[in-house]
Amino acid sequence: MDLGENVNTPTTRLLTLLNVSALKSRKRTRDEDSPAPKLNKRKTVRLAEDITSDPSPSVLHDRTNNDADDEVVGGDEENDSEDLQDITSPYEQHYGPNTDLVSEASRSSVDQRRWTSSKEKVGTLRTVFSLRNEDIIPPSKKLVKQTAISERLRGPFRERQLKQSSDQRQVQDDLLSILSSHLDLYNPALSLEDHRSVRDVVALHALDHITKKRRRVLKNNERLAHAKTASVSLPEDVQDQGFTRPSVLILLPFRSSALAWLDALTTHTPSPAYQIENHSRFLSEYALPPDAVDKLAVAEPGTYPRDHIETFKGNVDDNFRVGIKLTRKSVKLFADFYGCDIILASPLGLRMSIEKEKSADFLSSIEILVIDQMNALAMQNWEHVQYVLSNMNNLPKDSHDADFSRIKPWYLDGHSVYLRQSIFLSPFETPELRTLFNTTLKNTAGKVRVEKIWPAIQVPESIDQMFVHFDCANPRDEPEKRFTYFTTQLLPRVLKSAVQSANTVIFIPSSFDFIRVHNYFRKQSSLSFAVLSEYSTNQDISRARESFFSGKKAFLLVSERFHFYRRYKIRGIRNLIFYGPPEHPQFFSEFLSFPFLDDGVEASDVMSKIIYSKYDKFRLERVVGTKGVKGLLEGLL
Repeated sequence: MDLGENVNTPTTRLLTLLNVSALKSRKRTRDEDSPAPKLNKRKTVRLAEDITSDPSPSVLHDRTNNDADDEVVGGDEENDSEDLQDITSPYEQHYGPNTDLVSEASRSSVDQRRWTSSKEKVGTLRTVFSLRNEDIIPPSKKLVKQTAISERLRGPFRERQLKQSSDQRQVQDDLLSILSSHLDLYNPALSLEDHRSVRDVVALHALDHITKKRRRVLKNNERLAHAKTASVSLPEDVQDQGFTRPSVLILLPFRSSALAWLDALTTHTPSPAYQIENHSRFLSEYALPPDAVDKLAVAEPGTYPRDHIETFKGNVDDNFRVGIKLTRKSVKLFADFYGCDIILASPLGLRMSIEKEKSADFLSSIEILVIDQMNALAMQNWEHVQYVLSNMNNLPKDSHDADFSRIKPWYLDGHSVYLRQSIFLSPFETPELRTLFNTTLKNTAGKVRVEKIWPAIQVPESIDQMFVHFDCANPRDEPEKRFTYFTTQLLPRVLKSAVQSANTVIFIPSSFDFIRVHNYFRKQSSLSFAVLSEYSTNQDISRARESFFSGKKAFLLVSERFHFYRRYKIRGIRNLIFYGPPEHPQFFSEFLSFPFLDDGVEASDVMSKIIYSKYDKFRLERVVGTKGVKGLLEGLL
């Protein structure tokens, strides 16, 4: 074998890990035999922000698993009389060491995207199942009943459900049947009303997963201990772990989101049965300071739209990461990454940790990935999300004292990505999210996408709305075609009209397009304009709004990111040009309502033009409705 050509293959990297681990093991043995102190004792690497005062061991394997306190949530011995195999059957079929989901045929089918899709109703949910072509099990047979959840978690959850509306209970039960089947779930139709209940049920699923994983580890620890005591051969079927302990990653946009997810997790681990360690520290770092006033929370009703309040209330810092370790009696916050079960983090915070430590080994054994509020993440920096995903489920660079005899075979083979369950949550869909769902997820069990019938946005009657289409045959050419159409056809027609060339807002969804149009306007000495972008200071915003309202500036360029973060009401608008349909459908109706902030404005005084192509289907659908978009795109697709 030419090692020069195969140095980066999974097999070569794994052999390197095994050799390094063996050398370290022999070195520890020699050191233990020597009475001299260990001058070069190996220390566990810890991320600076995640160091906790808890001195407990930080690795998952044998030396920590023997601690009685390390039994996981839901792991009471009183439940051992239940048939463990029945409880964990869906778990074992998917994550067991001998699962048949990582066969060469299954992996090849996924890599080549040989999926068969079908529309199915799951309770009240409209869904699209995508299963491997050779998977002959009908979608309805794949769904798992709620009894798959451990009884200690399921019972209290059922009691809390009784306090909810029947619609919310139904949504939770429908989603839980999908989640418990370990299918990937993409829900781009998550409403504000359902967000909390969906978050609770996903948290329940994550806790149940950790419960079953840790219970299996503890059972095998017990078997090994008994075998050693009885001086009999050790059992060989004890492969129950990954390379590192963390198995659940939850990506979020803000610290306030992490606080909401911790509340969801601890709802299933209530006191006094469980103690939350370092909770005060978590509140001090993830909530607002005691003397701070949240203007969104105290504002008069109607001052800010509800979705803006729900997104931005609380601590909106976007650089954070925290590890959570679950035991039988406690939830330990700020656990070391290599000693925790769940990681709550923002994409930016996780990327900075990876780049600082030059290692993403703590992401090598993630079995459940949750990405919440994907619309907000898209408004931050989508590249951070892609960076984190590219560093997941790879073979680690270091062994981290792993006991390789306990690692599941499909981890050693580098196939864990084919079993990772991904859960994507967003209030609406974008091409970036659909691409991520279609091309990045490799769960051989299959994947489910929730569909929504979108109603048309309600706007004031009699407003002159024009949907202006431009031709484009290739999505890669779309930005250039849109810019050319705007600068050579639409804008010249607008400038010829004395009415349309004044009091005109140009709303631009894409930041790239915004920069391009802004640069074009700067080169046109005859155009009088002001700018509102996400980088505008408060002084810039006041100056731009005043000059536009007073008529000193004829045009106002507004980026969607500006409106997402600031949500200002803009006066003086008579004409609206949407460079593309907005990602957030509520922005369309909001801007069409702004002209009526001024006295004496009639609907007939307002004009609106919306530029679109066939590649704007998702955004158009949210504006004109599922039925309306068919008419606009008829003959174009």
